[in-house]
Amino acid sequence: AAHDLIRNGYRVTVFEALHELGGVLAYGIPNFRLPRNILNREIQTLRQMGVEFVTDFIVGKTATLDELFEEGYAAVFVGTGAGLPHLMGIPGENLIGVYTANEYLTRINLMHADQFPAVDTPVRVGKRVVVIGGGNSAMDAARWSRRFGSETTILFRRGRAELRARLEEIEHAEEEGVHFEFLGAPVRVIGDEKGVVCELECIRMKLGEPDDSGRPSPVPIPGSEYRIPVDTVVAAIGQSPNPTLQRATPQLITKRGKIVIDTTGQSSLPMVFAGGDVVRGGATVIQAMQDGRNAAKAIHAALSQKREAVPSGSSDDALAVEEKR
Repeated sequence: AAHDLIRNGYRVTVFEALHELGGVLAYGIPNFRLPRNILNREIQTLRQMGVEFVTDFIVGKTATLDELFEEGYAAVFVGTGAGLPHLMGIPGENLIGVYTANEYLTRINLMHADQFPAVDTPVRVGKRVVVIGGGNSAMDAARWSRRFGSETTILFRRGRAELRARLEEIEHAEEEGVHFEFLGAPVRVIGDEKGVVCELECIRMKLGEPDDSGRPSPVPIPGSEYRIPVDTVVAAIGQSPNPTLQRATPQLITKRGKIVIDTTGQSSLPMVFAGGDVVRGGATVIQAMQDGRNAAKAIHAALSQKREAVPSGSSDDALAVEEKR
């Protein structure tokens, strides 16, 4: 969105919530999938084109959408992503050595915990790691764990055919030695006397009738509980959009926490557009990029017709547009 809009002559500012630029490309995707020099080169290209970047800026907290418009921005694109991790909701989830995939990957990808103690941020990766989930984040967490030398298992409550991760990512994980355990679900995390995880209690599942996702629903098999010795548990069971912006903007229509948009990417608010995971939930980077480009076209069309600008979103950042220079 920023690239296309600045090429059309607008002044563009990207507001980033974190201290480093890149959004989910920086904190969520490992450098063995997306080399950091490629991301940095893209950011530098945007800088050279004239895009202004502001870090440590949370739209809805640091400033509201109304305040951005009051500052003179003609349109806003909201692309704040889906960075609020889902919790397992089982006993022992707060034990030492239990992470969400969001925290686990952020510590390693953004804070370089794999280089500890040369850096300040540690991550506890034991000899035996269990990653719970079947999406791309689960594959990323598991593949990082293998790079730490850990025996790594992906525990998934359905079968292989129901994995949500891209086939390429599944195959890479298998090639790197990740073990898959299907039709199993966690019911309790067990810790030692120091509060450190040592076992994961699970239950066998069978597949039932399709659920809302269209996939067979996992059904627990009574009396089939079993335990897995484990030193680190990573829960990669999905994420939702952070509600900060939505709470600060109650007039913004949402559905299940996601911003509702029309076919152009415009939200229920004039000149506020959105795209990526804050609209779709879990989606791909390619889809988010397409959303941004579509919104840029709509913003340009609206401003060209002297209509009021609209905010729109892209992965983990907010972008605001001023009138042409």
